[in-house]
Formats: sequence, C-alpha cells, structure tokens
Amino acid sequence: MRLIRNIYIFCSIVMTVEGEAPELPEERELMTNCSNMSLRKVPADLTPATTTLDLSYNLLFQLQSSDFHSVSKLKVLILRHNRIQQLNLKTFEFNKELRYLDLSNNRLKSVTWYLLAGLRYLDLSFNDFDTMPICEEAGNMSHLEILGLSGAKIQKSDFQKIAHLHLNSVFLGFRTLSHYEEGSLPILNTTKLHIVLPMDTNFWILLRDGIKTSKILEMTNIDGKSQFVSYEMQRNISLENAKTSVLLLNKVDLLWDDLFHILQFVWHTSVEHFQIQNVTFGGKAYLDHNSFDYSNTVMRTIKLEHVHFRVFYIQQDNIYLLLTKMDIENLTISNAQMPHMLFPNYPTKFQYLNFANNILTDELFKRTIQLPHLKTLLLNSNKLETLSLVSCFANNTPLEHLDLSQNLLQHKNDENCSWPETVVNMNLSYNKLSDSVFRCLPKGIQILDLNNNQIQTVPKETIHLMALRELNIAFNFLTDLPGCSHFSRLSILNVEMNLILSPSLDFVQSCQEVKTLNAGRNPFRCTCELKNFIQLETYSEVMMVGWSDSYTCEYPLNLRGTRLKDVHLPELSCNTALLIVTIVVIMLVLGLAVAFCCLHFDLPWYFRMLGQCTQTWHRVRKTTQEQLKRNVRFHAFISYSEHDSLWVKNELIPNLEKEDGSILICLYERYFDPGKSISENIVSFIEKSYKSIFVLSPNFVQNEWCHYEFYFAYHNLFHENSDHIILILLEPIPFYCIPTRCHKLKTLLEKKAYLEWPKDRRKCGLFWANLRVAINVNISATREMYELQTFTELNEESRGSTVSLMRTDCL
Repeated sequence: MRLIRNIYIFCSIVMTVEGEAPELPEERELMTNCSNMSLRKVPADLTPATTTLDLSYNLLFQLQSSDFHSVSKLKVLILRHNRIQQLNLKTFEFNKELRYLDLSNNRLKSVTWYLLAGLRYLDLSFNDFDTMPICEEAGNMSHLEILGLSGAKIQKSDFQKIAHLHLNSVFLGFRTLSHYEEGSLPILNTTKLHIVLPMDTNFWILLRDGIKTSKILEMTNIDGKSQFVSYEMQRNISLENAKTSVLLLNKVDLLWDDLFHILQFVWHTSVEHFQIQNVTFGGKAYLDHNSFDYSNTVMRTIKLEHVHFRVFYIQQDNIYLLLTKMDIENLTISNAQMPHMLFPNYPTKFQYLNFANNILTDELFKRTIQLPHLKTLLLNSNKLETLSLVSCFANNTPLEHLDLSQNLLQHKNDENCSWPETVVNMNLSYNKLSDSVFRCLPKGIQILDLNNNQIQTVPKETIHLMALRELNIAFNFLTDLPGCSHFSRLSILNVEMNLILSPSLDFVQSCQEVKTLNAGRNPFRCTCELKNFIQLETYSEVMMVGWSDSYTCEYPLNLRGTRLKDVHLPELSCNTALLIVTIVVIMLVLGLAVAFCCLHFDLPWYFRMLGQCTQTWHRVRKTTQEQLKRNVRFHAFISYSEHDSLWVKNELIPNLEKEDGSILICLYERYFDPGKSISENIVSFIEKSYKSIFVLSPNFVQNEWCHYEFYFAYHNLFHENSDHIILILLEPIPFYCIPTRCHKLKTLLEKKAYLEWPKDRRKCGLFWANLRVAINVNISATREMYELQTFTELNEESRGSTVSLMRTDCL
C-alpha cells in the first residue's frame, strides 16, 4: 500500500490516552501520517527525516528490529489501537531521539525492556498484561514523565521498582482488574494519578489509596456495584498521609445513598476541590442532609456537572440543602435540569455559585437568601424572566461578577432596580432586553455584555455609567453608534451585526477614549456621512477589529460588497462649505470668461443670429416647398454698406434692372415695412429673393447689419442649394480686417468664390454678363407680378416716413 506523507507545523502533541494529554516542546517537525490504513507491517520506505510517525488504528501484529532503523531522527511514535502482542524495546535502540512512545490499546502480554534513556512518555495502558509490566530497567528511565500501565493484578512489588522516579502523571487503564494489593498505589511518586476502572469493579480501596498517592486524583467508571464501606468504618480509616487536594470522579452511575457516602468520605479527607461529572443517580433516598457530618473539613469547592436523574421519587430538596449547608466557598451544579435551589436560613460562606444550564426560574429570587460573601454568580442558560428581581437579590450581596446570559430576561421602565456598587462585570447576552435595560444597570459596572438582545438605541437619559470600560452590544438593532457622553471611560466597544448605516459624528467627537472598536458586518451606507468613520482607522488610534474585510458597503447598490477602505468619497462633494466656495469661484471664472468672450468674440451677435435662425426654422417646418416658391418675389436681394450706395445706385441697379422687368431687384430702402423691425425686414427680403448679392468692400466687413444679412443668407433654410449667394468684390479686403465671426466670408474669399469689379472699364461688359447669368431665374407668373407691383406702390407711399428707420453703419 502506498505510503501517504503529510508535512505540517507540529507545535505540541496532544494525544489522548483515555483522558491523558501529554505535552512536548514546541518545534517545527515532519510528520508521516500512516494512521487508519489497514497496514499489517511497518512501511519500509519511511522518510529518513521523519520525526513524528503515526501508525495508529492499523493491523500491525508485531514489530521487527529493522522497522525503524531508517528513521533515526524519530521523536514521536504512535502505535495505539493495533494488534501487537509482544514488545521488545530494543527495537528502538537506534532511535536515540525517541521521546514519545504510545502502545496503548493493543494486545500486549509481555514486554522485553531495554534502556531508552531519553524516553519521556510511555503508554502501555489497555493491554492484556497479567501483572504490571515493570522491571528493573524501567526504573532506570530517569527522564520518564508520563507513564501509562495496565494489568489484571496490582502488587506492591511492581511499583517499588519505579518508586524512586518523580513522575508528572501515571495513567492506569484497565481492561480487567482481578486483584489489588492494598497500599500499592501510595508507593508511586506522581503528581497526578488517573485510574480508568473496568466495569463492576470495587473502587473503594483504590479511592482510599489514590488519595494517599497524588495531589490530583481522577477516577473514571464508578458504578453502583462497588461495595461501600460503612460510615463507621470510614471514620476508622487512617488518612494521615493523604495528599490529594483535587479529586475528579468521571462517569459515575450510583444510587443517591451511595453518592451520599462518597461525599461524606471525601468531606473528611485532604480534598479541597471535588468535582463529579457525568453523574447519573436515582433510587429512594434513605439518608437526608440532617445525617451528614459537616465538621472537620478543608473542602473549598464542589462541582456537580452533567447530572442526570434515573428515577424521580427522591426528594430533591434534600440534595439542595445537603450541598448548600456544606458552607464552602465555591459550589457548581450545572447541566442538571435543576428547577429550583434551597439555601439554609442562616448566612453562608459561598463566594462562587454556578447554577448554569438548568431550568431555574424567578422563584429562585423570591425567597430570602443570605449570601454576605458572594462575589461571583453564574445563572446562564436558565429560565429567568425579570431583571429587577435579580437586582433586588444581588443588592444584599457584595457581588462582583454576574452572568445572566441565555435566559428570558426583560425589563420594564416602571420596574425599580437596585444593584450593589460592587458589581463590575455583567453578562446579559442572549436575552429579550430592550432599550430600557440601561435604566437597570449597576452604576459601577466596568464590563457589560448585551449582545443578542433587542436594543435599538442607547437612551440619552440613561444613568451615567462613568466606570464602564467594555461594552458589547453586538447582534442588536442599533441604527447608530452610541455616544460616550455617559461612558467617559469606555475603551472597548463592540457593535458588530447591528443596523448601523452611517455612524454619526457624535461618536467620533465624544468617544476619545475608545481604543478598540468592532463595528463590522453592519449595512453601511457609503455616502459622505460615513467619511469621518472611515478615517477613524487611518487617522486615529482606534483599533478597528475585523478591518477591512468585515466593513463593506450595503448601500447604494452599485457599491454593495465594496470594502469601506476602497470607497473614495471626494472632499469637495462631502464638504458643504468647500463646495459653496468652489461653486462661487467657478461662477466668477465663468462670468469673467463669458464677459471676455462677449467683448472679444462678440457672442451676443451670434446669439441673435441663432435666435433668428431658430424662428426661421420653425417657420420652414410649417411651410411646404410649393408655398415657399410662391412667396418668392425678387431675383435678388442686394446687401451693401451705405458707403458703397453710390456704386450700387449708379452702376449695379441700372445695369441689372431693365424696363421689361425681366430682373427684379430688392433694395432695402425700397420695400422697407414700417410695421416690422429692421431684422424682420431683412429676413423677409432674403426669404422673398432667389439670390442674395453682397457688395464686398472694407466698409462692408465693418458694418454690423451687413454681417447680419450675410450670416442669415448663408444659413438660409429656405434654399435647398448652397448657390443662392453671389459675392461682388468691389474693393480688395485685407484678411486681417475681417472679424472673427465672419469666418465663412473669409473662407469664400480664400476660395475666390466671387465676382471682382474690374478697374478697367472695358471689362465691365463681361462682368455684367456673368452677373446676369448668375441671377437668371424665371419668376414671371402674373399673380406674382401683380403682388409685387402692389407691394411696390404701398412702399413708395410710405417711403418718406421710413427714412429714420434706415440702417446705419456700425463701425
């Protein structure tokens, strides 16, 4: 079978040997794990660098002398739960660094000893030895610290061979135990003794001798078939050499009277701390608390954990009074399904009471209890409902630590609470407490746990908890971080898993003493309100627990799942004052820019042109092409500067207009309509003319109205073609004289798309011929001529009154 090798960091071996936990120094080791692989022999291809080899839970039958030669650096060897019947420790003679050897739960019947000087841990428990497998060589293992043994018979002579060894722990794991020689266990020199008894074994003598053997004694598997010594015989047993101060009985199944005898026996020994766990008892109780002898004891602590009742016709009050009358310092009865507890009617010495994981109700506090020395009370995982009742009970004690977690506690505003000033630590987690709980808290509280309740806010009118240092309100319904105006010494705050969207600025300002904050897993809304909170981790001394993976955005949706540290909130958008200043500055800059453009680029002129074009465009949309053609009255509209009017009247008009009316020219002064503005007249003239003739000269480019006429004619939406403009260059125009807003005119001049007036009079005939061809259009419809004559006569009559409205040059 292929060998599986795994490399891992080996910090300390914790191998359980029916309850034992050996400890080895912390190192980085190479472990070869071959456990649970149904191996029948040790693999031959072990890695030489292996320091830990696990061969447990296989089918190994025997070990060969050459099995471990290749792993000379081996320190830990685990062979438990195999089928090995014989062991020769010389098999490991080449493993000089071997420190840990576990051969428990095999079928060993004999051991051939060989001195393994460096061995510290050896476990031979739960094997099939007839007697203890100990010989003289075992006594030479001076470094041995933990030893596990087994055997059907125990004799003094077996332990005398190792009596001189100072062992930390001895573990006796028996499959069968047929004989025990009294006085054998006290021969051992060990700090801890753990005995796992086989079923149906009389443990009494082992208990008595075990108490004389070690400071810590643990016994497992105690049942009711043991033969108990009567109380009179117990008093005659000499315990002058008792050593045990800590006694642990595990997996106990007894009648109540048998358990009563054990308590009575241990009460008069050297045991100070007595713990019974996983105990089941029942039967009718013939002995009650009044027959118990409470005198002459050093007992300080009694623990009963995981208690089960087989039958319920015993009087539980006898049990409760028996335990509370013992008048010791520490009492624990947990996981016992205990419905109530009785105390004597006189003051007791209890300083520590642990009644966790029972079914205690408020009835516990409705009786008068005198506990003048009580400092710690644990009542977690019960059925308590009223917090004020607990406070009234505690007020008669010097209580310091109180655990009421995992109950059904509530508190109403009208209920009065009275706590002793000594309470410094209180756990109220996993209850049904709301905001009103802050009105029922001890003033001197320093550590408070309120996680998993129903708290929505921390009331501002709450009492001043000036001593509070740690506050846990995780898993509640808070919508904001609590301010620290009432918690001036608060240094640790946990508000994980609440409903906090945007922590307020009050926390940042008032909680200067907070050094540790856990606010992760809240549905943060990543807006400007969160900016100060995000900066806490970077710019303050607060340690944010879980940062940054536990701090993510929930809102807005486009940022959901984004970590807060990755959210960019610009200072400009989050600082209102800065935003206003910025807007004002931008508006001023834009205003100055607009003013400059208006002065330098004449923007108002462009805006006027754009407005006229927009109005014209709306008219075009409502007018069909046929209607447009019927509106045409002239062949050409002539635009010129007043300085060039003589040339227009003396040269241009006489040469174009004929008596036959074949060419009709629209002049501004002829057809001016006094009912319209100048700009409206210009637009109307251009709309009613097929062509627009522009007489260009330096005077033209300096004339504001000429620019307007050219701009509108160039962007005339009433013409489908772009050849409706005719340029006549009367005089040369330097390009630097042309304004920037007339860039279209400059472009046409650069392309020489114009007719130039010749200086030589002999060339004028050709000029006029080209001009007539350019404007040769048939517009001789009778109706149009009639309308034109009518329009002319009307304007002739009003010509005298419109002189003041004629265009003026804008130089």
